[in-house]
Amino acid sequence: TGRLSLLNRRPSQGAAPCYISLDPTGRYALVANYVGGSVAVLPIGLDGGPGPATDLVRHEGAGPNRAAAQGGAGPNRAAHEGAGPNPARQAAPHPHSIQPDPSGAWVLVPDLGLDRIFTYRLDPHRGKLEPAEIPWQPVRPGAGPRHMTFHPTAPCAYVINELDSSVTAFHLDAARGSLTELQTVPTLPENYAGPNTGADIHMHPSGRFLYASNRGHDSIVIYQVDAGTGRLTLVGHESTRGRTPRGFALDPSGQFLLAANQESGSVLTFRIDQESGALTFTGHEVAVPSPVCLLVVA
Repeated sequence: TGRLSLLNRRPSQGAAPCYISLDPTGRYALVANYVGGSVAVLPIGLDGGPGPATDLVRHEGAGPNRAAAQGGAGPNRAAHEGAGPNPARQAAPHPHSIQPDPSGAWVLVPDLGLDRIFTYRLDPHRGKLEPAEIPWQPVRPGAGPRHMTFHPTAPCAYVINELDSSVTAFHLDAARGSLTELQTVPTLPENYAGPNTGADIHMHPSGRFLYASNRGHDSIVIYQVDAGTGRLTLVGHESTRGRTPRGFALDPSGQFLLAANQESGSVLTFRIDQESGALTFTGHEVAVPSPVCLLVVA
């Protein structure tokens, strides 16, 4: 039926946990604590329930544009110092998501407060996060990296920046886990001057199209992805027909996009044009109280 039943619950080891993902083996849950400024690893038991955390990594602020990576208390723990220039949202670390790359070799963490994307290697035997040789990659000051997605076949990663409404494309070095910026493009039309924050980002299963959501402009921006370079070209924008599309999802077949309008309390379905990537509203809409995240299970 798809209905849920509670197995158990565990502390996330930090305040305001905002994102959770699984490593490719399904053995560990990876959690980003937004207010806590930390990321945690929780093992998954045979019954599917999470166990006590095996690791906790804290990101720590230490003044504008200062950068250091140093060892914290205990083995395989790291404290990262620094702070971005946005005084309202970047006075402290705010890890906003945590995801393994498609190979499962690396775990990447966009930190909105520090304007950095941290890279870790997950020790599969001990459930510990170990900083990569190059432990973090900066984005432009004040960008506020939030969520991340990966190309299914090319060595590319894409981050939506919440604070300056942009998307940054990176080349991902599979051997070292390091990122190299390819380009940063706006998520808004040139003629839009109202308030906006970037929210969610997802790659089409084909790797041909990239989508991201705008809260304020209340739209999904559509990009075409160059198969050779991974660079982005704007296709256009589609209204989500509601307020604050904080989250959205693509179905596994790549035929449909579902947009969640948090302040409107609605989830709408759009058909994806397989040639252009453009979106067309299907007419299907369902009322959901304050939806913020969608997950489509195959």
